Amino acid sequence: MKSIFYHAGCPVCVSAEHDIIELIGSQNVEVVHLGENKNRIAEAEKAGVQSVLALLTPNGHVLHINFGASMADVKQ
Repeated sequence: MKSIFYHAGCPVCVSAEHDIIELIGSQNVEVVHLGENKNRIAEAEKAGVQSVLALLTPNGHVLHINFGASMADVKQ
């Protein structure tokens, strides 16, 4: 199972996306831009994501990396 990196597409998010991929490898992470994939917001919330930037580990733990936007902001 892959980790899932959720973000909203801001420059900080994109920079972190590159760092995450470099750290754990593109084959080990799925990147989800919630601004472009609003249909994945409910999935992220169900997993426990409260804000983005967030990394959902294969164990189901949510690592909130940096507070960029709340899920309410992402929904708008």
